[in-house]
Amino acid sequence: MSETSTETAAHRLEIFTPFRLLGIKVLELDDNWGKARILLPLNKNNRNPGGSMFGGSIASLADPIPALACHRRFPLYAVWTRELHVDFRAPGLTDLELRFELTDAEVNEIADELTKRGRSTPVFEFGFYDRDDNLVVWVRNRVALRPQGVTTRTLGAVQRR
Repeated sequence: MSETSTETAAHRLEIFTPFRLLGIKVLELDDNWGKARILLPLNKNNRNPGGSMFGGSIASLADPIPALACHRRFPLYAVWTRELHVDFRAPGLTDLELRFELTDAEVNEIADELTKRGRSTPVFEFGFYDRDDNLVVWVRNRVALRPQGVTTRTLGAVQRR
C-alpha cells in the first residue's frame, strides 16, 4: 500500500486488493495506527454454506493489521507476519468488527528491543466482535521486525544473533 497517495490510509486499506472483495469499512484508524477498528461485513463473498463467515476471510483481515501498524511506527525496518493463531470461539453470523490497539508501552518495548538486538518479534492479541458486542474470534499475531534487506537466506544469521 503506497504512502505517496493523497488518499487517506483508511481509504487505501479499504481498496487494498486483498480486501476489496471482502468489502471492509474502516471505522477508526489513528494516524499512527495506534488504534484500528475495521468492519468486516457478512456478505455473499464471505458467507459459507452454513450461513456464517468463512474463517479465511477473518484470517486474511487479521494477518496484516499488526504488521502494517508496526511498519507505520518503524518504517526503517522490514515487517511481516511471522505467526498467526486464530481462535474461532463462535460462528460469525453478523458483520464483525476487528478491534486492534498498539499501545505506547508496546511501541517503547519494540523500540528498546530494536535498539538492543536490532530486531523484534512482538506478539499482539486482538479480537473480532459481532453486532451484539460478543467476542467471536480471538487472534494472536506475532510480527517480525528486521533490518531492511534481510532475506530468507540471511534470516537464519539474523536470528542467531
